[in-house]
Amino acid sequence: MRRIYLLPLLMLAWAVFAQSNTTPLYGQRATLFDILGVDSTSVVFLGNSLTQGCEWHELLDMPQAKNRGIVGDIVAGVDERLNCVTAGKPAKIFLLIGVNDVSHNLTADSIATAIEKLVDRIQTETPTTKLYLQSCLPINNSFGRYKNIIGKEQTVRDINALLEPMAARKGIQWINLYPLFADEEGNLKAELTNDGLHLLGPGYLIWKEALLPYLN
Repeated sequence: MRRIYLLPLLMLAWAVFAQSNTTPLYGQRATLFDILGVDSTSVVFLGNSLTQGCEWHELLDMPQAKNRGIVGDIVAGVDERLNCVTAGKPAKIFLLIGVNDVSHNLTADSIATAIEKLVDRIQTETPTTKLYLQSCLPINNSFGRYKNIIGKEQTVRDINALLEPMAARKGIQWINLYPLFADEEGNLKAELTNDGLHLLGPGYLIWKEALLPYLN
């Protein structure tokens, strides 16, 4: 039954990509990544603005860490630019994507399905790469900054609930970041953000500690 809905889901994902990933900055970073490439020693951080917002090589004291995050990116966008990552057969990929898809009113199931297809592609194109799937982080709408994610807290939680068993099925490492950043109400801790979505420096220190077991 799932196959019947696959084509409409893909068409919707690419329509969202066409609308949201045509900014000058997106093209600048995507074409730079094409030139830079990665190699078999690279540890790639792949995703959206949450990933782009960190200087991973400095934070982790790891010269081989490569930041492949782009502000505003969605699952279809990562898929579009994936070749410049998988062609280099990197040692590790840390993938975090999905919250921008939520802002485009896609369902948790459709987003999780798209991420699963992305995981399948990574495993097919670079089977020697160790893939780590990170959960979506919580959001905090009390800042009132991003209107398109208001009321979407449960969608984020539903995505994570779908991704965790998928990671187990695919034999990849699941890294559940969500509880590390959530307050008692399930929102992104206010002291870790200044806009309700992105992280301040202390947030990246928490992220670092979560990743260290998979880097050492």
